[in-house]
Amino acid sequence: MFKKILVANRGEIACRVMKTARKMGISTVAVYSDADRDALHVRMADEAVHIGASPSAASYLVMGRIVQACKDTGAEAVHPGYGFLSENAAFCEALEAAGIAFIGPGTLAINSMGDKITSKKLAEKAGVNVIPGYTDVVRDGEHAVEIASGIGYPVMLKASAGGGGKGMRVAWNDADCRDGFERATNEARSSFGDERVFIEKFIEEPRHIEIQVMADTHGNVIYLGERECSIQRRHQKVIEEAPSPFLDEATRKAMGEQAVQLARVVQYRSAGTVEFIVDAKRNFYFLEMNTRLQVEHPVTEFITGQDLVELMIRVANGEVLPLKQEDVKLTGWAVESRVYAEDPFRNFLPSIGRLVYHQPPEGENVRVDTGVFEGGEVSMYYDPMISKLITYGADRNKAIKRMQQALDEYYISGVQHNIAFLNALMVHPRFLAGRLTTNFIAEEYPDGFNASDVPQDDPAKAIVITACVHRSHTDRASRLSGQLPGYERKHKEDWVVTVNDVSHDVKVWPTTAGYKVTYEDKNYDVVTGWDIREPVLHCTINGEPASFQVERVGIWYHLVHRGAQTKAVVMTPRAAELHAKMPEKVLPDMSRFLLSPMPGLLVKISVEEGQEVKSGQELAVIEAMKMENVMRAEHDAVVRHISTRVGASLTVDQVIMEFE
Repeated sequence: MFKKILVANRGEIACRVMKTARKMGISTVAVYSDADRDALHVRMADEAVHIGASPSAASYLVMGRIVQACKDTGAEAVHPGYGFLSENAAFCEALEAAGIAFIGPGTLAINSMGDKITSKKLAEKAGVNVIPGYTDVVRDGEHAVEIASGIGYPVMLKASAGGGGKGMRVAWNDADCRDGFERATNEARSSFGDERVFIEKFIEEPRHIEIQVMADTHGNVIYLGERECSIQRRHQKVIEEAPSPFLDEATRKAMGEQAVQLARVVQYRSAGTVEFIVDAKRNFYFLEMNTRLQVEHPVTEFITGQDLVELMIRVANGEVLPLKQEDVKLTGWAVESRVYAEDPFRNFLPSIGRLVYHQPPEGENVRVDTGVFEGGEVSMYYDPMISKLITYGADRNKAIKRMQQALDEYYISGVQHNIAFLNALMVHPRFLAGRLTTNFIAEEYPDGFNASDVPQDDPAKAIVITACVHRSHTDRASRLSGQLPGYERKHKEDWVVTVNDVSHDVKVWPTTAGYKVTYEDKNYDVVTGWDIREPVLHCTINGEPASFQVERVGIWYHLVHRGAQTKAVVMTPRAAELHAKMPEKVLPDMSRFLLSPMPGLLVKISVEEGQEVKSGQELAVIEAMKMENVMRAEHDAVVRHISTRVGASLTVDQVIMEFE
């Protein structure tokens, strides 16, 4: 077995590979950029090598420096993780020339399957079901329109070397097609250094279901069930589960056998994923093959009991797969949620900064794969993923319920995050029923995600817990020494909890196990051992378990439960009466300014000073975390002044331009 491997990646996948290597007794080498000098994967590794500046093009994508790091440290093999150089045949060849093993497939498979155009042609020849489309390179926007008209709208424009939702656009008409071609080409060039784009028919009401394959160098190829990855936003997976709630055994077998057939054609070895689009009648079509480990591999590991990273390492070392197809058994259910540093209430704009608190959930049937740590930075240079949260249960309902609990217990502060959105998905009736398509999020949240989209199972719970939290603070304050005579903090039972300008009268007093609360003529017994220093309050309310995230900001309490956020203030009845008479602060009018909604790079200014613009017209393009975001005019106006220039690094709410 290898004695030392280098992980040519960063973040949670680098940490994930290192955990298995450590379990196998293999030493690990990390590589890092300037931005990742203090990253978690650097801390976990036995050795670490600096490979360049913060942008991935100057560090993680520079294969020569990674090969040199292997030579300098004596690493015998490289695990590429996913993204970066994981599907780069030239990198595989460079390692082979240096006598270093690549923990992944050979160059034939990478060249054939890593390129979407080539892979589709090869799949068609191999007898695998394929989507109708144009598999040659599209020359320009007008050529794209010509092709799309021949196929019939809607169509999907896709970067040939793409992945992770980058370089993909759906076009419903000629205008969409021209704009989509430009955006997909730019993103492909920026993310992969390859601007080729192809076009295929967009399947309506589609499900995204993929088959996990594993192959060795001795001709053995197996499939390890499927993963349902239909819950996506902008073609980026958000929720994954295994198995799929839609497939029957016959369809699963047919898809698995086609995936194995394709893997054999390209002499595949290692872990790989064959992705299919499945329509409402369970017809399935080849989408692409990812010649690497997938982000969502943990759900497969839960239901099969296999460590896919360990299998990859053993196959790369020349071992025979330790199991055959008949040995693969799918047991139970697993769900994965991708936790991102983004603000779902501001159209999912990415968020960067320091993780002031990062307290992931723990317990049975809960797994957290992360590459961050409390006090660390979420950088603008890389993917905004904070972690992957995976839960397991005997069936789908149990796995989802465990996920709901785990999301309640997951506490993050310092950057915005999407946990409220994930929790809303987990309790959505359509998700619970398993009626999924890749259009799920667009259909259920057509106007974006808002606080009103987060259902509260019982709003009274938040009011009751707020009262208990405030009573905990006042009880603590009453024990402080040296209080001025006549102004001592005293125990009180009567309080007014104000939420959204609506006042609620409550009574609260302590019991031996927690608190008793009276609200709207109903009694609530709250059992908890909560300490006010803890950000998550675990309790039972009239015997039902619940978890609330609690934060105190000035006189306000911020509570989060099942993704629903409650901002409340608690006062005595007299103080509440006076507070209601306070004037409201009026925010300044910023409608004359175009503000950057996120931190990012200004890559284009589409207008000039003095120019008249129409509502919906493109004003500027901002690139953040390798995705292009187009800023458009909200109404007709005249550009008075442009405050920055192309190439500038923007901060949140920085002024880009001012209108008359």
